[in-house]
Amino acid sequence: MGAGHAHQLYVPGRTPVHRLPPHTKLTAVLCFVLVVVSTPRTAVGAFAGYAALLGAVTCAARLPAGLVGRRLLIEVPFVVFAVALPFVAEGERTDVLGASLSIDGLWGAWNVLAKGTLGVAASVLLAATTELRGLLLGLERLRLPQPLVQIAMFMIRYGDVVTDEARRMRIARESRGYTARGIRQWGVLARTAATLFIRSYERGERVYLAMLSRGYTGTLRVTEPVPAGRTEWVRALALPASALPLCVLAWTR
Repeated sequence: MGAGHAHQLYVPGRTPVHRLPPHTKLTAVLCFVLVVVSTPRTAVGAFAGYAALLGAVTCAARLPAGLVGRRLLIEVPFVVFAVALPFVAEGERTDVLGASLSIDGLWGAWNVLAKGTLGVAASVLLAATTELRGLLLGLERLRLPQPLVQIAMFMIRYGDVVTDEARRMRIARESRGYTARGIRQWGVLARTAATLFIRSYERGERVYLAMLSRGYTGTLRVTEPVPAGRTEWVRALALPASALPLCVLAWTR
């Protein structure tokens, strides 16, 4: 399942970052995020260093900066939340351009923006340099429970199928002259969502029965040989290893 299933997030390439085994990259990103989260919010220099490290990985993977920047827009809801913090937080306040802002709120907003952006950027780099099937292989290699691996696998495989079904239903509505103009049309959209859920559930039942007829017993092996020697681990863990001294220095200053 999932073989040959490409995804728009993946950017094909033959760079050293692309060639690293998936489970080493997953481990590296997890360790890097833990280092970033552990850094005190006042260590502005450390966050700048983390950003520089991610920039170096971006260059090594030969990813366009514009592509990474566009994919970072997914964190816009968190940015909106961070912008509101200085206005609603309590504590000592300061005037900025005539507005009374909470000092703790300003640091809280910076904390959310800095750590959130770095975490999202690391995830974007992982998704852009690793095929989805490779991520599943890496998760299984890291001993993630089989049910979770299978759920992720089917989500990847059938997510596009459900999306296409929703698109066809939208086209069918519009071909019959339907146009959502206000709250009165929400009932139609709710019934459409319910129909989509029922169709997806029925499709899942048919797929499950088809798997049982082919000998499925609750375990679906997706593991393939994914060699990872000392060299691969050293290269992958170079990112969190380079970030760790910045975090230690930030706490000891």
